[in-house]
Amino acid sequence: MILNYIWIGFLLIAFLMAVGTSLATGVTTIWSDIMNASFTQAAFAFEISLGLTGVLSLWMGIMKIGEKGGVTTGMARLVSPFFSRLFPGIPKDHPAMGAIFMNLSANMLGLDNAATPMGLRAMQEMQTLNKQKDTATDAMIMFLVLNSSGLCLIPVSIMMYRAQGGAANPTDVFIPILLATAIATLVGLIALCLKQRIRMDAVLWSWLGGIAAVVGGVAWWFSTLPANKVEHYSTFAANFLLFSVIIIFILAGLRKKVNVYDCFIEGAKEGFKTAVGIIPYLVAILVAIGMFRASGALDAATGAVESALASCGLDTQWVGALPTMLMKPLSGSGSCAMMLDVMKAEGADAFVSRLSAVVRGSTDTTFYILAVYFGSVGVMKTRYAAGYALLADITGAIAAVFIAYLFWG
Repeated sequence: MILNYIWIGFLLIAFLMAVGTSLATGVTTIWSDIMNASFTQAAFAFEISLGLTGVLSLWMGIMKIGEKGGVTTGMARLVSPFFSRLFPGIPKDHPAMGAIFMNLSANMLGLDNAATPMGLRAMQEMQTLNKQKDTATDAMIMFLVLNSSGLCLIPVSIMMYRAQGGAANPTDVFIPILLATAIATLVGLIALCLKQRIRMDAVLWSWLGGIAAVVGGVAWWFSTLPANKVEHYSTFAANFLLFSVIIIFILAGLRKKVNVYDCFIEGAKEGFKTAVGIIPYLVAILVAIGMFRASGALDAATGAVESALASCGLDTQWVGALPTMLMKPLSGSGSCAMMLDVMKAEGADAFVSRLSAVVRGSTDTTFYILAVYFGSVGVMKTRYAAGYALLADITGAIAAVFIAYLFWG
């Protein structure tokens, strides 16, 4: 329901901003800008879906091999002590557990193209347990919030953008991003546990402690590497692990005497159908976001915040990263464009450029995730998913600001 109001809000705010601009300045071209944005975003939504078609076909084919080979069931057993507490509505050996594990693991490695198909597979498996097919279950909401908080151990793409932007040390944002995304994930997870009345017992705390130890260990290990080696090793680790997963799935299928090729084709067909099914949901959310941005509402919000801080005598150097913060839950490409724009204007090593990079890596794209994941299984009533996902976004942004001041302020 909240997603319905947010969608309407984007359109109404865009309309009111256009009316206000026309009356105050006499400029009427804003109406053309807004409508052009709607057409552009609708086409962009289709392009995303078209791009996802191949990726979804590939990875859902691989996942089908893993499912028939028993790998996803084995993974479900491995993480069942932890996941059975976070997802009490899912049986311990259910295939959804393995798919959830694979999705979260891919996200942690920064492998977005692989994470999305695995996440869609997890949603489809959870939907088989859903008695009200149009309404999100608690397990789905927990899964969506964990995805939105975007815990990522290896932010390869952001380091790459900084290198292309001429940063003296492109990897200097690595540890700040790791800290910010860990804080966002922890806050989102604990808040949702309280909402869903999940008991935080010793097993759950020990797993959370283990994850924190892994995050700390990765941060420490990369801090010992020469600056020019961080991106190299992180890229290698991510892709090596990903290709290893593919080989493990194929070998598991051979061990079970599965016809691996036919199994892959079966899964790939499911991926194609899923990609087509999410087009309307992507069009709806991306068009609304595009019109909101074209209306100038985003720039107006940034200007208002900067003026308010300046009038109170507070530091405003972080405000330059506010467009990236506001755009991040709405559009991955939009927030990336905002980050690159700041880097171009201020220089890659400016405080605000580094902060924008940390914000970009602190969480994932909430409304894209909600549209794609819920849309893939036809869930219309998302309940409180958007609210708690946005809580993780806000936490990540605030953490990014404090951490940036700690490192570079």
